[in-house]
Amino acid sequence: MGRILAIDFGRKRCGIAVTDPLRIVASGVTTVPSAQLIDFVKSYRRDNGVDFIVVGEPRDMQGRPSESTRFLRPAIDRLHKAIPDLEIVFFDERFTSVLAHKAMLDGGLGKMARRDKALVDEISATIILNDFLSSRLYQDYKDK
Repeated sequence: MGRILAIDFGRKRCGIAVTDPLRIVASGVTTVPSAQLIDFVKSYRRDNGVDFIVVGEPRDMQGRPSESTRFLRPAIDRLHKAIPDLEIVFFDERFTSVLAHKAMLDGGLGKMARRDKALVDEISATIILNDFLSSRLYQDYKDK
């Protein structure tokens, strides 16, 4: 069993989170410029071993893909073409930014730190990954 990498995709930057090798704990790793996502994933996978990727899928309140999906899909298609043997799973990311801000408040971060959009993206990726690990969908991937 290897790591699961999660991506909170944004047009400017992507938040990255990853599990430990036993898939017990999800932790934020970093943020990377969206243009460098493919190189980052290739490098991280080579150095750390990744079994598959979970990508946060933006949805509206009715559960339909949101407007920002039109930017996400082409970028993830390019990632899949660059690393065709690495499975990519989409997972609902509704409210992750709100939860990330709440986590920052609850963690006692100051006002300036809470304005750091890169930190919000990294925390959002961690929330996506934690939610995925708690989901029924993950049960289908436990042995991969």
